[in-house]
Amino acid sequence: MSTIFWEISKRNIRLHLLRSSLAMLGIVIGVVAIAAMGILGSSMVLMVSDTLSSVGDSVIVTPYSGGGGNPMGPSDGGPSGGSSGTMTSMKLTDQDFQKIKRIAAPNVAIPVLQTAEHMRVGVGSEDIVATMYGLPPEDVPGLLILSAGDYNSGESGCLVGSTFAGDHNINVGSRISIGINGEKGTLRVTGIIEERGMSFDVSTDNAVVVTKDWFETTYDRNDEYDQVVVKVKSGDTADVKTAIENQFNRNPRQKTVSVTDSNELLATIYETFGTITTFVTAIGGISMIVAGVSIFNIMMMSVTERIKEIGIMRSIGTRKYGVMRMFLYEAAIIGVFGSVIGGLLSLVAGYAMSAFMLQTTKYLFTVSSMIPVVEGILFGILVCLACGFYPAWQAANLNPIDALRHE
Repeated sequence: MSTIFWEISKRNIRLHLLRSSLAMLGIVIGVVAIAAMGILGSSMVLMVSDTLSSVGDSVIVTPYSGGGGNPMGPSDGGPSGGSSGTMTSMKLTDQDFQKIKRIAAPNVAIPVLQTAEHMRVGVGSEDIVATMYGLPPEDVPGLLILSAGDYNSGESGCLVGSTFAGDHNINVGSRISIGINGEKGTLRVTGIIEERGMSFDVSTDNAVVVTKDWFETTYDRNDEYDQVVVKVKSGDTADVKTAIENQFNRNPRQKTVSVTDSNELLATIYETFGTITTFVTAIGGISMIVAGVSIFNIMMMSVTERIKEIGIMRSIGTRKYGVMRMFLYEAAIIGVFGSVIGGLLSLVAGYAMSAFMLQTTKYLFTVSSMIPVVEGILFGILVCLACGFYPAWQAANLNPIDALRHE
């Protein structure tokens, strides 16, 4: 018996092919909107996760740059020099660094010096301005990975970021003149730093890294650091952050350092991307609801047009459940075909959006990116069945005598 109802449902869709196709088109658009947005959101999260995976184990300590209170001197264990709220004149002293090192043990604490400097990267080239970092040579291998060359162990050498090297055609062995007209000397490139992308500690992609001794000698900086990076290998970053804050910022109204936990920042970034993905997916869901209303309208029209047919079926012994099934089959056919087609097209849309907006499609065919496609297809089918349920129930509960009298 169910085969008969199935065939009747298919016949009715064929008889009203244009109307059914338009309803199916609404479902296709809804599924594409939901799934494509979901693919884009998942791809963005995966890309950010890959980009930041190497910096999720850091605690960064910098001089407090907020207002209120005078910074403590070295004897108090806080950063020295400068006035409150003036970041450029405030530095972390060697005493501050040693204290951070003791608190963070057995994790590695790395002092960082930083400036922006004029430099020339070739004969006859123009001056450019780039970020320059000074790091202890022994700590560099634990912080930076090289894509070419060797780590710098001498004061006449330097490392350069991958973006910097690519933009200025720099190779291992190239020489860089530091300062206007090379007044601060010339450095030979010993290694190219592997691309790190976004980072919370040292952003080296477009920077030059020199030894701490060379930096201090050249810029007359004696044991005064711009920040201290703690690479947390033992314990939790939150515990290290709390321990440092408890020692340096005992008085909440007189903070001396700012402590940043990279894991907290990562969590915030992921949460933000999740919110954005949910929002844009909800917008796609609205189009699905509109398509569902269209299906509801079509099903109600179908019931109205076939009242007499329903009366005949009921008078020859067809049960209410059979009539209801016949109309639910129609909704299911529209929902399944529309949702599957929408799911396939969403892969094309997701590919195009990823290529255009993210400049990569490597995250397209991953489990997390395919989940929105499956969810979109299932949601489309459920919307169709839900919107077809009431018209089917109404058709099944028509009075057979009244239905036969209907004109």
